[in-house]
Amino acid sequence: MIEMQSVYKTYPNGVTALNGIDVHIAQGEFVYVVGPSGAGKSTFTRLMFREEKPTKGTVLVNDMNLSKLKERKIPKLRRQIGVVYQDFRLLPRLSVYENIAFALEVIEESPKNIRKRVMDVLDQVRLKNKARFIPDELSGGEQQRVSIARAIVNHPKLLIADEPTGNLDPETSWEIMSILEEINASGTTVVMATHSKDIVDKMRKRVIAIEDGLVARDEHRGDYGYEA
Repeated sequence: MIEMQSVYKTYPNGVTALNGIDVHIAQGEFVYVVGPSGAGKSTFTRLMFREEKPTKGTVLVNDMNLSKLKERKIPKLRRQIGVVYQDFRLLPRLSVYENIAFALEVIEESPKNIRKRVMDVLDQVRLKNKARFIPDELSGGEQQRVSIARAIVNHPKLLIADEPTGNLDPETSWEIMSILEEINASGTTVVMATHSKDIVDKMRKRVIAIEDGLVARDEHRGDYGYEA
């Protein structure tokens, strides 16, 4: 599903974020990406949906070579990938329904299919009764569930979650993790960057630890490995 071979990333300001990464992630895995702030985790995940390009090395996602991918083919790649952010990134003036439907409208899906798919994912994230609400009328946890619904509405093969519980209280965080587990159980690969020691230690999934731009640890059923 994801292959990184000798990947380096140096930014224009001279900062080297990745310093020779080699990683293989199979279809259907659930992977936590952990490490200190500034270690290279965000760059690592951004490479997967071509928000960043490697300075050197090869990034393959679903048999597409992102290192050589032409700009016009990036939208095709991103239709196969859902991204969930810490700060939700919802459109504030649109309803919950409209925020999710927008992801299908841009690929010119039919209105009938849009309605069915949006209501299906709202049911999946347990927000069917909030379809007409706007983001400001929702709690942080509800907004994150809308963000997840929007990310999976296209049936992505890969879901990337960048600190999805970072702004949420512990109880709400576990609700979000339950939904992510269900999505993974349906066959979607999930890659989640996190600083949550409690979640990583309790759920015991694969853990890739990045330090100083390198893979410091890659464990099948790993723990967080750092002080909270």
